[in-house]
Amino acid sequence: MQIIDGKQIAQNVKDGLRKQIIEFTEKGMRIPQLVVVLVGENPASLTYVRNKEKACEAIGMATKTVRLAEETTQEELLKLIDELNADTAVDGILVQLPLPDHIEERKILNAIDSSKDVDGFHPMNIGKLLIGEQTNIPCTPKGIMRMLESIGYQDLSGKRAVVVGRSNIVGKPIAQLLLAKNATVTIAHSRTAHIEQICQEADIVIAAVGVSKLIKANWIKEGAVVIDVGINRDENGKLCGDVDFEDVKEKVKAISPVPGGVGPMTIAMLLENTLHAYIEHERGIENGRTTI
Repeated sequence: MQIIDGKQIAQNVKDGLRKQIIEFTEKGMRIPQLVVVLVGENPASLTYVRNKEKACEAIGMATKTVRLAEETTQEELLKLIDELNADTAVDGILVQLPLPDHIEERKILNAIDSSKDVDGFHPMNIGKLLIGEQTNIPCTPKGIMRMLESIGYQDLSGKRAVVVGRSNIVGKPIAQLLLAKNATVTIAHSRTAHIEQICQEADIVIAAVGVSKLIKANWIKEGAVVIDVGINRDENGKLCGDVDFEDVKEKVKAISPVPGGVGPMTIAMLLENTLHAYIEHERGIENGRTTI
């Protein structure tokens, strides 16, 4: 059994990004910049934003967090996004979710310029993903694919993959990425009948359903690869995933832990998307145009 160390893979990615940024700045180019917009005081969101700030600083990427009050109106937030879209010093825009109930999440995400949408949630980027024209790929699915590549799963021809969960953030986009690597993909969810038997047929199981320790050893076939996207608390308040790690670990070929698996990869892919957006933006300026 191999533990897929997302923390180490993410560090390798960040080391590479840091080198690229140093090379750009040594050529006299500006520093890439990520702007995070945080509305309200959600404790989990505050933690996520701090982690993103630290990650940017560690690789030499400029970062700014715009903190807005809980009562900020949708119109005020849209005005801010318009300003960030027009700011040529901003390469990536991330609006931290969830937003307060009075703000329409989809309208806000749709307002971000698709070239600066480093979360990969804009309909333009999701549409490109669907037809195989990958630009800004959603960060968690992109990180999962990088984890699979780390264990030699670059081409998934002949592999059966089951994605447990159908969210727009993880389930649906990871299914498209797996298809692009020639896997045969099934998406299972809360309404799926005989879900345990479906998982038992999978060579790769991606657990992204948000239920603590849902997936047990009897769901997994011998020698499968399991990627656990879940972030939950068990009955003792300890951080755990959607997979019962202790129950499953001796049966699998490889498994990602929680914590230390997908989480670090998500932030690393966010940074990678931001640097990619920066490179495309600078290339556009060189060609006498802008990407806005």
